[in-house]
Amino acid sequence: MTAVMDDELWSAIGDPIRRRLLDLLLAEGIGTPTGLSDRLPISRQAVTKHLGVLDRAGLVHATPMGRERRYEVDEAQLARAVKQLNEVGRTWDARLNRIKRIAEQIERQKRA
Repeated sequence: MTAVMDDELWSAIGDPIRRRLLDLLLAEGIGTPTGLSDRLPISRQAVTKHLGVLDRAGLVHATPMGRERRYEVDEAQLARAVKQLNEVGRTWDARLNRIKRIAEQIERQKRA
């Protein structure tokens, strides 16, 4: 996937309401905007807009069901996001360890 997709993915995950929607869908397996809005402090229309963002990022998929759509999490895309987050964490751990070593070296040089 492209960096543009990564930006869209992380932008989608960055919103607390969308993370809550993902949590609800992961816990329940599937959900509709009406059912999800019953558990959130936002309207059905707002839920639908947030689900659209998650859908465009590939994090959820919708299946038509009568007048509503049923949404479920795309586990492969979510696993990809988790993998990227772990990679970012490892990169920052390495950077922070390097900064720590440099600071310790400077401190030793001051004492010498």
